[in-house]
Amino acid sequence: QLVESGGGLVQAGGSLRLSCVASGLTFGAYTMGWFRQAPGREREFVASIDRGGSRKYVDSVKGRFTISRVNADYTLYLQMNSLKPEDTAVYYCAARLESITTSPLAYDYWGQGTQVTVSS
Repeated sequence: QLVESGGGLVQAGGSLRLSCVASGLTFGAYTMGWFRQAPGREREFVASIDRGGSRKYVDSVKGRFTISRVNADYTLYLQMNSLKPEDTAVYYCAARLESITTSPLAYDYWGQGTQVTVSS
């Protein structure tokens, strides 16, 4: 089970930190990812971190978002700075056993999502 939290309403230029707490899986063995889905759009890759700490980001968030994990706490984070209105979406965390990939179809476990709304 994956449970996200930390979403909310923020003004453009502001920051939020999302958290995802895992249970029922060996967290440290999994590649973890953040995805987002805006109304009327497909779910898109945001960032991912593998069990060794390697990271990958979508170009639109590079330099603004940071993905991290604390294996001992079974927790995944997404620090989001300099938020823009186009970052508005439901954000989901996801897990897979294999290496980093940007395709949501390749992830086996999903959280229920947390809403992030950025006002202009």
